[in-house]
Amino acid sequence: MSVAVRVGFTDKVRAHLELLDPVTWISVFPCLAGGAMASGAMQPTLHDYLLLLSIFLLFGPLGTGFSQSVNDYYDLELDRVNEPTRPIPSGRLTEKEAIRNWSFVLVTAISLGVFLGFHVGGVRGIIITSSILSGLVVAYLYSAPPFKLKKNILTSAPAVGFSYSFITWLSANALFSDIRPEVIWLGGLHFFMAIALIILNDFKSAKGDEEGGLKSLTVMIGAKNTFLVSFIIIDVVFSVFAWLAFSWGFTVLMYFIVAALFVNIFIQVPLYRDPKSGVSFMKQAVEDGFGNAIGQSDVQEHNAFLRFQVANNLLFLINLLVAAGMIGVKYM
Repeated sequence: MSVAVRVGFTDKVRAHLELLDPVTWISVFPCLAGGAMASGAMQPTLHDYLLLLSIFLLFGPLGTGFSQSVNDYYDLELDRVNEPTRPIPSGRLTEKEAIRNWSFVLVTAISLGVFLGFHVGGVRGIIITSSILSGLVVAYLYSAPPFKLKKNILTSAPAVGFSYSFITWLSANALFSDIRPEVIWLGGLHFFMAIALIILNDFKSAKGDEEGGLKSLTVMIGAKNTFLVSFIIIDVVFSVFAWLAFSWGFTVLMYFIVAALFVNIFIQVPLYRDPKSGVSFMKQAVEDGFGNAIGQSDVQEHNAFLRFQVANNLLFLINLLVAAGMIGVKYM
């Protein structure tokens, strides 16, 4: 049971917002921006700007927020070990208040998703509505028993990749145009990149996962092998991306992607050799440039991953968004 704590109104509101974990909302924004850009059909009108704002709200604060809120509710016992300062284990929110939190967000997300589906209409509207509904279902199954997809890395990582990456690319694209074939490829690349990163993100909860019987890759094969598996996926993603850019006629972009791959490998090698401090040469630069934006951790392997993630995400997302823009120009 949660410990009862006297909390003022402002702190209560802050705790509800923290339960939705605003930092995680950012993860879907590049996918949504890329999907809209690749359509080549968004117009500089108030109507289209409002549509874009709506899809950002739908998959960010509502969709991602629902996922985080449900996860905190069902992970209460794990969070007592891994993250005792979270709203529920710290007693700032009761379990009933947490249920009200994600129930309100769920109803709001479904309502907005259905509205956008009807507003856009046709097959495109069906894609938008079905995407958010399937994303909400997967988000619930990810944390809630008896399914609890997060219990095994073979189901948890694909669930995250599907909900945070693939359907967001499709939905933002469908908001303004028919689905571009290239968007399916870009969404697929982002899907596998998300899988690789969620594998590494499990470092932060390895202790609680092992005690709670969750089969994260770190628990099963150790930190060094976990880095190796993730790096192989990441490097394959960059390689396929380079091939796609070449096949689409984006030769200059292909060179940049190949260069990004080599930079990534340069960072990966010392990190694989020493999972705890292998990228210490990046430590000062990352902390000075990003402060607390990337998060902090008491687990050395997780801190090393956070530093790697900054470099990897910049290399991947910049090239991905450039590709989306070039695709959009092609369809104008």
